[in-house]
Amino acid sequence: MKKALFFDIDGTIVVENENFDIPQSTINALKKAKENGHYLFINSGRTYFNIEERIRNLGFDGYLCGCGTHIELNGTELLYNTLSPELCKKIIELNRKCNAIPLYERRDNVFFDNNCRRCDELEEFREYFIKIGSDVNLPIDNADFYFDKFVIWSDSDTDMELFRKEASEYFSIIDRGNDFYENIPLGFSKATAIDVILKKLDIPYENAYALGDSTNDLPMLQAVPNSIAMGQGTSIHKYVSFVTKNIEDDGIEYALKHFGII
Repeated sequence: MKKALFFDIDGTIVVENENFDIPQSTINALKKAKENGHYLFINSGRTYFNIEERIRNLGFDGYLCGCGTHIELNGTELLYNTLSPELCKKIIELNRKCNAIPLYERRDNVFFDNNCRRCDELEEFREYFIKIGSDVNLPIDNADFYFDKFVIWSDSDTDMELFRKEASEYFSIIDRGNDFYENIPLGFSKATAIDVILKKLDIPYENAYALGDSTNDLPMLQAVPNSIAMGQGTSIHKYVSFVTKNIEDDGIEYALKHFGII
């Protein structure tokens, strides 16, 4: 019976180094799994805009993006949830009031707030998007501006108590570590996205596999019986059914062989 495999990107498919390498063993393993008749999906916090062509060329059957806010299967959109301009304006004002450092994400672009402080991590994102030809100065104060999800960086000057109190009315706040927070609209997650796909393809949960490396992968890892953590993702090892090798040590290939997928 066909199996459905759901992959995070950063730290799972792509090495988190300066070149964002994709191990050749991962490329080979994905190709073999596809040849064996299984379904392959990206299940990422990234919005579709931020999924590079080289990742799309790996043969995935669909993309579950923005932590479940946007789902595509074989080029057909199954779900898309975005936020009202009114709520987006409220969040922009909240981030400014709390002295947070935000990045707003939408399926077709990312947006920086030039009225907020900057940090090294944010600047790395800015430089990357400049490198790929994106306009990093798009306005966010227009009345019709909207986004799908957002992230913030914080430090000792950020009022996280106020941020949590007000943002949690609308968002699940995921602590990614190192003062970095991913904020997902309530009711959406990597787990809800898996549910949409399995129902659409009529695949039982026992034939679903999720592979990830960080805390924002926990919803999808805890949603399926076959949960796989990358070796370097030590913070989630206790929550999964199998720990594979590090990404650079052929971790994807090792996991798929362990489960008889390739």
